Amino acid sequence: MTQHLYPMMIDLTGRRCLVVGGGTVAERKVASLLAGGGDVVVVSPSLTSGLMDRFRAGEIDCRFRPYRREDGEGCFLVIAATDKEAVNRQVYEDARARGQWINVVDRPDLCNFIVPSAVRRGKLTIAVSTAGASPSLAKEIRRRLESEYGPEYEVFLDLLVEMRKRIQSEVDDTTLRYRLMARLVQEEWIRLCKEDPELVRRRMEEWVDRTILEEMAVAADSAAGING
Repeated sequence: MTQHLYPMMIDLTGRRCLVVGGGTVAERKVASLLAGGGDVVVVSPSLTSGLMDRFRAGEIDCRFRPYRREDGEGCFLVIAATDKEAVNRQVYEDARARGQWINVVDRPDLCNFIVPSAVRRGKLTIAVSTAGASPSLAKEIRRRLESEYGPEYEVFLDLLVEMRKRIQSEVDDTTLRYRLMARLVQEEWIRLCKEDPELVRRRMEEWVDRTILEEMAVAADSAAGING
């Protein structure tokens, strides 16, 4: 795999994703695919208790048998996560022949995509990749990010979405919209989201209303000066 990887986020909603393997690694891969909206199929003679729970809950489809070449038909992406090298390589060869996205766990040379180590806070996702060179380093960086970007960022981002809708409905000038949104990102409000999200919402609403009026007044004065 090349070290020059293109970072992107993929919406897996409604897309069939195949995971070959039923162990703990496969369980983690399934969890990440479900978080991305994927329609997950697992092929393995046996499953971890966690995967079995997901199957019983109707979250995933399972085929309780060894992998067959036809299992990958119609899949958007494929992940091979067994402890058998020959099986993983066969999954890779089959997926490559179909032109599919394929990831073989712990074999970056048998991947055309890799799964970064990620921190998720609601709509916020921070991904870390070493291009497969050192997954352990990526995990260590992720752990540090998890402590720096806590649950308050999920709350704050949801509030930003609310304020953005409000600004878009009340402000016609595109440049002013961008300026207001940029100024909304304040460290004080992020910290306060840990303690009192409703107070932050009220303060943000008051700030938006006040700032819009101030900007409109400045624009009116400027127009009056030009016309005068």
